[in-house]
Amino acid sequence: MNNLEEAQFRNLEQEDQVLELRCNIDDMTGEDLAYAMDVLLERGALDVYTIPIGMKKGRTGIMLSVLCKEGQRKEMARTIFQYTTTIGIRENVCNRMILGRREYSVDSEWGPIHVKQSGGYGVLREKMEFEELKKIAQREGLSLAQVREIIKK
Repeated sequence: MNNLEEAQFRNLEQEDQVLELRCNIDDMTGEDLAYAMDVLLERGALDVYTIPIGMKKGRTGIMLSVLCKEGQRKEMARTIFQYTTTIGIRENVCNRMILGRREYSVDSEWGPIHVKQSGGYGVLREKMEFEELKKIAQREGLSLAQVREIIKK
């Protein structure tokens, strides 16, 4: 990418809206909840995460949050009800600012390495694909930092 392309990518600003579907859960095992999260991601959720919370009567619980597009709303709600023990889902519309994204490959002595680049709002970030770096590090007996350094040269 030349300096002009980099400057244009750095100024790429994107905005959209997503839905956040949330529910509180206090009667599921961690394994069952992890499975539900996997299913939600497989079905197209943009993000799925949990937050530990305190609930009524001093019970500990988990807040499940699912980010999705408007068109996924009903499918995500059905999936949450099917795969969790919740009896209610809260919905919020969220305005979102996001960085533009692109992927490319760089050559290395170990073959091509995929790089994810994001930019906008005056920033530009790059990150080499972790799983590829991990395989090289394990095979070569190197640290991840060493692998990154060799590839950058």
